[in-house]
Amino acid sequence: MAERVQKVLANAGVGSRRQIEGWIKQGRIIVDGKPAKLGDRLSGQEKISVDGRALHLPGANRRTNYFLAYHKPSGEITSRADPEGRATIFDKIRPPPHGRWITVGRLDISTSGLLLLTTDGELAHRLMHPSYEISRVYAVRLLGTLTSEQRLELLKGIELDDGTARFDEISDEGGSGANNWYRVTLHEGRNREVRRMFEAIGLPVSRLMRVCYGPISLGRLRRGETRRLSTEEITALYSAVGLQERDGSS
Repeated sequence: MAERVQKVLANAGVGSRRQIEGWIKQGRIIVDGKPAKLGDRLSGQEKISVDGRALHLPGANRRTNYFLAYHKPSGEITSRADPEGRATIFDKIRPPPHGRWITVGRLDISTSGLLLLTTDGELAHRLMHPSYEISRVYAVRLLGTLTSEQRLELLKGIELDDGTARFDEISDEGGSGANNWYRVTLHEGRNREVRRMFEAIGLPVSRLMRVCYGPISLGRLRRGETRRLSTEEITALYSAVGLQERDGSS
């Protein structure tokens, strides 16, 4: 059955569905000599190119997909290249045998912790899309202590420039001196959302680490190291977004 061009390319590991939709709007994807449109469907016989580079997608829905967890240190960015010459996660992470790594969400340069990577673009798209409400858990070190009123405000909702943001859960994790650790859970991934929420109530974040993304935990993974996800973890990711697991996942 013919499927939309962005879904076919995402399943083939060309990029996330959101990325591919952006490339289509920019005219970077050509199908049979014409710029692709978002509503186009592919039967599998078309000639496709991205930025002039031909793509060969035989068996895209049956190919092996790959999955990694990476403990991103602070000081690295999640882009593939940076005009300023800053270190990127791809300086350390080896490319997959097939396709290309798609980061599931982003972490800003000052934030460390769990980053998931996969070659399955449809899975990555769903894990990041707000409608699937995949939880993100962060360890946060604050310069100061949350009052009961501030905690309630963060749980009820903080007005930010891009809309209301709220935490689902907040728990105390101890601390010493002026520094106090908290564990927060939310179901969104807006840019610098956790930092902006605390800044809005006058408490600066001195350290931020993502410790869980959906069913996957950082665990004992050391900074700068990767590990392949287990079969059980891969199954849990697909289940969390209502996708059927593809054969040959690795």
